[in-house]
Amino acid sequence: MVAATSTAPSRLALYLDLIRWSRPAGWLLLLWPSLAALWVAAGGFPGWHLLVVFVLGTILMRSAGCCVNDVADREFDKHVKRTAQRPVTSGKVSTREALAVGAVLALVAFGLVLTTNTLTVLMSFAALAITLAYPYAKRYVSMPQAVLGVAFSFGVPMAFAAVQAQVPPLAWVLLVGNLFWVLAYDTEYAMVDRDDDLRIGMKTSAITLGAYDVPAVTAFYLVFLAVWTAALWTVVNPWVWGAMLVVALAQVAWHFQLIKDRSRDGCFKAFRLNHWLGFTVFVGVVIGLV
Repeated sequence: MVAATSTAPSRLALYLDLIRWSRPAGWLLLLWPSLAALWVAAGGFPGWHLLVVFVLGTILMRSAGCCVNDVADREFDKHVKRTAQRPVTSGKVSTREALAVGAVLALVAFGLVLTTNTLTVLMSFAALAITLAYPYAKRYVSMPQAVLGVAFSFGVPMAFAAVQAQVPPLAWVLLVGNLFWVLAYDTEYAMVDRDDDLRIGMKTSAITLGAYDVPAVTAFYLVFLAVWTAALWTVVNPWVWGAMLVVALAQVAWHFQLIKDRSRDGCFKAFRLNHWLGFTVFVGVVIGLV
């Protein structure tokens, strides 16, 4: 008799699925503004130590956030086609197991932060609190993407804290500008699931904005670029920044084309491609500071 071979995924495969390892867009969206802030704070290359801390820390905390998010949303995710087969929602990974994985990842990230300075360590607690609060904001806040915007932008002031041991006004201005970028791309993401979210009673910016979703997303992109331009115009080479803006605005126009019909595929594609906009701005900062 031939023994039956198991086709069940290994624990490692399930954990990698839990933290969205095959979908790096999420941590890239966190990474580019944080790295841009590092370069601005340092006036150029920030050194290998801080670069490694922020790259690895971003990946680890994004992964930990996925664990917490999936546990918090497991009952809602059952009713959304795109998320129904996530490891926690489908029961392949228990809630305790998912939280344990998230805790380990967060602790490793905290170990990295401990190699910086006191202010950065203290700010990491605030960043963790916002990360934990976001999944529950979707139940009570009409624009939970704004909460995510703060969470996904907190690497900016942390970068300044790590480099300068202080957080100047420029860091907070860049955080506010980046928040509008998060509002743009996470509203595109919410537009994908709008019908399911309406049915299950989830609050999202796509639902709140209604028929104004497409112009609002476009406006959010433009505010993001305008704030960062105003904040950095005298910091980086204006010719380099102007060239970057041309490329960035072309991407905004492309996103408008992708989402204007509000199709699921178009909105999801727009969301997944957002990391290229972040990369474009990052390149503008790096070259502009040479």
